[in-house]
Amino acid sequence: MDKITELETNRLKLRQWLLKDQAPFAILNADPKVMEFYPNTLKEAQSNSFAQKLSSLISNNGWGLWAVESKADNNFIGYVGLHKPQEDLPFSPCVEIGWRLSRHYWGKGYAIEAADATLKFAFDILQLNEVVSFTSVLNTKSLAVMKKLNMVDEKQNFEHPNIPIDHKLRKHVLYKISKEQWSSNRL
Repeated sequence: MDKITELETNRLKLRQWLLKDQAPFAILNADPKVMEFYPNTLKEAQSNSFAQKLSSLISNNGWGLWAVESKADNNFIGYVGLHKPQEDLPFSPCVEIGWRLSRHYWGKGYAIEAADATLKFAFDILQLNEVVSFTSVLNTKSLAVMKKLNMVDEKQNFEHPNIPIDHKLRKHVLYKISKEQWSSNRL
């Protein structure tokens, strides 16, 4: 087990998952608006299992898709972090950056703030050469976050293997940012 890394920004803590996160995470994963660009919402048991998996990955790797807590009120607001997809994707192996926040926290810049800290960790500490992000071509909110992070559309749309054929969410867009691109945007 590696030392668990936790990140902090002006307004947020990106930390290991706690048992108390399960209830708000289940609410988040049951929200049809939050899960609009996923094939299904999650039932409480599925959400709890997912939280436990994310916690285990952080325990094993020292990093992952961290639970995000608002410093203002100590509330769990979702997750942001890094993940190594296990699916056979056209651009595998890779490390992706991802996020999922409660809709009560949308439009406040939290995803950008947490993702920026995550990219700093990815490039400065993990010394990754690039980080990817992908989502349904229909997910304009996540696409906007990718663009604000200065990620680049690779023009390599692909069919996500975990989404059924002919499902409206199957077609995904791929964005990337290299260490050099990220560093040049920091100056």
